[in-house]
Amino acid sequence: MLLARLARQVIREGRLTLIDARGHSHVIEGAREGPHAALRFHTAKAERRVAFNPQLALGECYMDGSVEPEGCDIIDVLRLLISNMKHLDGSVLHDLTNRWRFVTRRIAQHNPIGKARDNVAHHYDLSSELYQRFLDRDRFYSCAYFPEGVDTLEEAQAAKARHLAAKLRLEPNARILDIGCGWGSLAMHLVRLGAQRVDGVTLSQEQHAWASEWARREKLDRQARFHLRDYRDVEEQYDRIVSVGMFEHVGVGHYEEYFAKVARLLREDGVAVIHSIGRSSPPGFTNPWLAKYIFPGGYVPALSEVLPVIEKAGLIVTDLEVLRVHYAETLRHWRERFLAHWDEVAELYDERFCRMWNFYLAGSETSFREGDMMVFQVQLAKTHAAVPLTRDYIHNFENAHPLDQTMSKARVEQPAE
Repeated sequence: MLLARLARQVIREGRLTLIDARGHSHVIEGAREGPHAALRFHTAKAERRVAFNPQLALGECYMDGSVEPEGCDIIDVLRLLISNMKHLDGSVLHDLTNRWRFVTRRIAQHNPIGKARDNVAHHYDLSSELYQRFLDRDRFYSCAYFPEGVDTLEEAQAAKARHLAAKLRLEPNARILDIGCGWGSLAMHLVRLGAQRVDGVTLSQEQHAWASEWARREKLDRQARFHLRDYRDVEEQYDRIVSVGMFEHVGVGHYEEYFAKVARLLREDGVAVIHSIGRSSPPGFTNPWLAKYIFPGGYVPALSEVLPVIEKAGLIVTDLEVLRVHYAETLRHWRERFLAHWDEVAELYDERFCRMWNFYLAGSETSFREGDMMVFQVQLAKTHAAVPLTRDYIHNFENAHPLDQTMSKARVEQPAE
């Protein structure tokens, strides 16, 4: 089996068992302890496809059922593979493929307004019922924050909103811009924490409709206003700017444009906080399966790509925090909820869609536990005086605002059709 021969060059930790289309088992035992997992191939074609293009074909073959985990879960397989990815370096085919993907990444991430709208629709304009099945009550679709004593997803998402509000130095009279506002989750929490005016912008029609209806239903539509608009079309200046989980969709070729816009929109004494997935390794490229099926045009940046562009825009980094396994825990919660509602999601879409989504959630969780994925929150200002000398103000704000102050007491229902 060609794939087994190739796997023996990579698996150094743990044990991988490959069962080929004829039913023969091939055991690849690493020299060091690590995860154990097994994969069964139902067709010889699937074996060849995974052997020659594993980063794309493994997910596709799992989606169509020609490859399945044997006696384990798909997350066990991905944990084993991702923990051994570092041993792929030196493979001629792997290195050539990766170099080509790196060289062409700016083309893949070219993101003018029209294309950005299409990319957003691909993922975020799926059925509202899908997201209701696995997100928290307020539909945060980004990394939660798990301080000591916080265990539930609802609490952790409220803690994230509070943490960001503290870093924004939230003041009642401050005008706030939320770039990529999603379903309005953060904006509504900021209003509950005392903000009097938050403008959220999104390119998703589904998210815009849901957020607007939510604000109207709670009679908060004067404080939280949502606009179907690209951030590049915003012209007003703001005291505070926040963006959570949107920067990953900007594209490396648009970083200067993004931070230049943030700088123009931020008042001289203002504060901005950008919350984004990042990579702790040097710059790279987007996994081809993820780019094709989940986030077209998306890219997770290295800090070395982001900080120089911030400096060029004339902004000052006043605080930088790296959240490590917080997103892994968030994804664990999401996947547990998704699996519990598998049959309902299959009715909305089909089994292939469920497999695709399961692969996405499992692979993402594993990338934050075993790979080089992390989350960073970078606080920006135009003057050093915009924030206090020490970080005590963050803890003081959090201590003054208990989590139940902003948490929804019941799952928020979707608006009527």
